[in-house]
Amino acid sequence: MEDLHLPGRIKPYIMAHRGNRVRYPENTLSAFKQAIMDGADILETDLHLTSDGAIVCIHDSTVDRTTDGSGPVGSMTLSEIRRLNAAATMPEIEPEPVPTLDELSGLLPADIGLAVELKDRKFFELANAQKLVDLLKSSGIRDRSVALSFYRQHLEAVHAADHALPTGYITISRPYPVTGVQMIGPFWPLLIINPFFVWWAHRLGQLVCPLDPVPEPRLWYYSRLGCDAVMSDDPATTCRALGKDPSSPLFNR
Repeated sequence: MEDLHLPGRIKPYIMAHRGNRVRYPENTLSAFKQAIMDGADILETDLHLTSDGAIVCIHDSTVDRTTDGSGPVGSMTLSEIRRLNAAATMPEIEPEPVPTLDELSGLLPADIGLAVELKDRKFFELANAQKLVDLLKSSGIRDRSVALSFYRQHLEAVHAADHALPTGYITISRPYPVTGVQMIGPFWPLLIINPFFVWWAHRLGQLVCPLDPVPEPRLWYYSRLGCDAVMSDDPATTCRALGKDPSSPLFNR
């Protein structure tokens, strides 16, 4: 995602928050595949490290909420975590394992970006940040990826491993942009508090994607401000609201 722009895609980009987590369990391959079918421009996922160093797509530091198992992700081997059902929150869905970043990378179409949110504090360590960068490179998706975090330490480690990989800072409370990143994700009320936030970020050369997984009531406002991307739990609904119909020959493919 050179300079955080996706050739052939029209802004605002739709960032599928953990895939389509309305239709399928979050951070599963089914949710990601559905988001692609819905017309998402960017897939977003959360990353943790297993005890044997595998990078897996899961939001929480434990498996309790999203699988049929229990315990910390970091205390399990990849083999152990793969035995769990990542679709346990939706019994009507066929069981499937917690996916690895490798698996997600393998299904990503050539024109769609990837946003990886670093949840695990192990990514503070340069060796683990380097492992992430190397995986993105070997998968052929580094040039359309961005590393996101609430923690500056994560972004600093990624920058040390690969100074050209775009990074994005997510904030709940800061009503103005920070420097040193290429994307910023402010909690959406911050754009009400400071309606010049997007203008300011653009002056710093940053893209803005509000932290708002159900954005439809505020899409008009984000459009007025010039937001570059919008997050969505249900990319199909957001696509329709923005007039992006993936079945149309005019759709930005």
